[in-house]
Amino acid sequence: MRKFLILCGFFCAFFREGLAQELQATVTILSNRVPNTVDHKIFNTLQTALYNFMNSSKWSNETFQTNEKIVCNFSLNISAALDNNEFQASLIVQAARPVFNSTYQSPLVNYMDNNVIFRYVEYQPIEFSDNRVQGTEPFAANLPAIFAFYAYTILGLDFDSFALRGGDPYFQKAENIVNNSPESSTILGWKPFDGTRNRYWLMENLVDNKYTLIHDAFYNYYRQGLDQMYDKENNARAGVLNALNQLNTVNTETPNTMILDFFFQGKSNEISKVFKRADPDEKNRALDLLTRLDISNANFYKQDLQ
Repeated sequence: MRKFLILCGFFCAFFREGLAQELQATVTILSNRVPNTVDHKIFNTLQTALYNFMNSSKWSNETFQTNEKIVCNFSLNISAALDNNEFQASLIVQAARPVFNSTYQSPLVNYMDNNVIFRYVEYQPIEFSDNRVQGTEPFAANLPAIFAFYAYTILGLDFDSFALRGGDPYFQKAENIVNNSPESSTILGWKPFDGTRNRYWLMENLVDNKYTLIHDAFYNYYRQGLDQMYDKENNARAGVLNALNQLNTVNTETPNTMILDFFFQGKSNEISKVFKRADPDEKNRALDLLTRLDISNANFYKQDLQ
């Protein structure tokens, strides 16, 4: 499906015909907060293992040429070494999506997950199976489950940006991980009662039919918006404004959903530039929506677009 969509939408520019994997992922492990009583060589080994896991695993049935891989970054910051080879960490997940007819990469994902706990013994394999998410031991299974969850989320959002509901198969795979996640009283992020901003709520927002407009907004923002900027700037702004209106509808019907914050992370400069050259009426409409939807950047929009 992805090859057909790109063939039609980009006049063969991004036709996928190779056998390369889907992700061009970098993995970085920061361990400066871990005392020297722990041999830090283990983190180099883990970094290599995670890098190979993300870049060698086949996450879809699609074929990607090397230059078409989805650029993404995973930064795992170890905050504490616990007993039994367990570690507490946060994870920053970033992914970008190329904009047609440019070298620009638009931020697709820019999210920090603060609920990462896992067990790792040096040289143990990083293994994951959709059919056995919980593995044989919950703390050893949690880290690959989290990384697989974000791999599918990235794929889903990327496909959503090319075709309406194009990401559904990958969101379903991510939802399967949520539903079958490793369980322990100290493993957090997979359950609705673990907080209002976590992996559970992110996927709930992406698979519940009451948030269908979210998927329309992703498609309109990218395919009908940014991808048109090179030669149809007015159409592009209209596409982005349409996406903002759809997000506003979601916010009105269900305020304070996680996906709205998730959508705007890292996009303030990009959106502001889209409307810099808009006529006053369109710029004011965009400003009104942005100051309501992306509250943390409201002052920035006011200064930049007024």
